[in-house]
Amino acid sequence: MSSVSRKVANVAKGYKTKDGAGVSLLRVIGGPIPSKSVDPFLMLDAFKSENPNDYIAGFPSHPHRGQQTLTYMIDGIMEHKDNKGNKGLLKPGMVQVMNAARGIIHSEMPKQVEGKMFGFQFWLNLAAVDKMSDPWYKDIPAEEIPEVITNDKKVRVVAGHYEGVEGIVKGLRVNPIFLDVTLSPNTKFSVDVPDFDHNSFVYVFEGEGKFGPEGYEKVVGDQHIGVLENKDRVTINDNEITPNKLDAVAGENGVRFLFLSAKPLREPIVQHGPFVMNTQKEIQQAFFDYQMGRF
Repeated sequence: MSSVSRKVANVAKGYKTKDGAGVSLLRVIGGPIPSKSVDPFLMLDAFKSENPNDYIAGFPSHPHRGQQTLTYMIDGIMEHKDNKGNKGLLKPGMVQVMNAARGIIHSEMPKQVEGKMFGFQFWLNLAAVDKMSDPWYKDIPAEEIPEVITNDKKVRVVAGHYEGVEGIVKGLRVNPIFLDVTLSPNTKFSVDVPDFDHNSFVYVFEGEGKFGPEGYEKVVGDQHIGVLENKDRVTINDNEITPNKLDAVAGENGVRFLFLSAKPLREPIVQHGPFVMNTQKEIQQAFFDYQMGRF
């Protein structure tokens, strides 16, 4: 049985919205891409602006329960504070991981009054057995993220594995692959998808590229997501093939994109704002616990 790249099932651009105290962003997963189609990824927000009015109000103190958050900065500086005594600066190239679990109250505020603010925040679901685990927080400096570099590509291995290199981020319960890939013009790239059951996607944030098997590629451009098919067998040119990787080719001006992949949890999801649980009763309990100061 031969192998082939997964096809791109859907290409979309995020919805413009505001969150926090008025931060302008694109909501991608949880916007045009419903979270159930990319389980266990609950949300992807992309924020990018050189206008301080778009980000200066930040995200004042607010609660979370039932998920893990991962923030990846490209430009700008944000400060994290939470009610567990954690504090840290999130700088260009850094990653921040927060296990909200049974409850945490935190703020994310810009530490600059001008310049570009550019980054991404992901919410990853927690399995029911982990939703009431202990909360924790970790900053990972940019220089600690391993990179695979050749003449025509650079791959930052944030989580998972690529070409024998293990990512720096540990403790994410859904064990995702998270790569930041930069390709020179017309460069080819391939990465394994470890299980046909994984939900996978790319998010392009510079240039454009073609993704998928030869003859079935789709172009994904700047600020667009490409959600990959999730099938154990596909038919290409009358042959039954296992789609167990992703192939990409950079456009004429190169491309930079994020690749994420993880096995779905397939559990009920009930979400209300920053609370993500399995039942409505658990959501009501989350509100009660927060109001009673139990976070």
